[in-house]
Amino acid sequence: MFRERVSEDIYVFTSDLYVQVTAGMIVTRAGAVLVDSLPFPTETHDLAAFVPEVCPPGVRYVILTHYHADHTYGAYLFPQADVVSHALCRKLLRKRGYPALKKAQAEEPMLEEVVLRLPDITFDDEEMGLQLAGKVLRLIYAPGHTKDSLMVYVEDDQVLFASDVVMPVPSIVDGDVEAFRKSLRKVAKLPINNLVQGHGEVILVGEVQETVKASLAYLDAIEARVAKAIKKGQGKEALRRSNIEACGLSRLPLHGQVQQIHVANLFSLYDQMISG
Repeated sequence: MFRERVSEDIYVFTSDLYVQVTAGMIVTRAGAVLVDSLPFPTETHDLAAFVPEVCPPGVRYVILTHYHADHTYGAYLFPQADVVSHALCRKLLRKRGYPALKKAQAEEPMLEEVVLRLPDITFDDEEMGLQLAGKVLRLIYAPGHTKDSLMVYVEDDQVLFASDVVMPVPSIVDGDVEAFRKSLRKVAKLPINNLVQGHGEVILVGEVQETVKASLAYLDAIEARVAKAIKKGQGKEALRRSNIEACGLSRLPLHGQVQQIHVANLFSLYDQMISG
């Protein structure tokens, strides 16, 4: 796991074990706020061991940005903390999270000790504020990657934990393209010094707007590509040959796994367009 400090009170942890998924920690004198929790206990234990070094009061809140396993599985290691999410996240964890964890544990021994934690505090509006020892956080509902996705904006530091709203390639397999566009536009309107992606490297202030533009252009490109394939009467397997670079994004990030995400996007979008 890679750890970096992006402001005086904010740390980012990036997994070495799963697609460079990130978690964050915002330190205050009254306790820490975690944003997501990493999927594998070995790394989350390391994160938990680091907390007392910089925040003796421990973790006060764990914010789950959405219900996917790679963002939620570590929450059980902070039993003293309240877990916070959008209301839809709690519903999806109850409906999909439990069976998914059971299946994952049967396939991956490293997950054997994981216990799924449901959120204690939820909201169902467009935004919720969270204040701890003078540190103000805005939890911003931002669907598109999933129905329950949210972002966490730390006002004084102007740090945005964008979760999977911003990645080296947008992932829409479990989401909606138009909702994704609206959420990306929310990112563009915020004053940001550092943007923490859900997967991958931290984006600096000078790169934020270009990153948002590239993601929006990519969504336009894959919609056009899939629509063209359908118009030609092609099956979705014809889309497997599509290169992510032809849709405007690099194939290098996330150790090359962006190409797999790209093909999955095309297949999912194809199914949506055919059925709808």
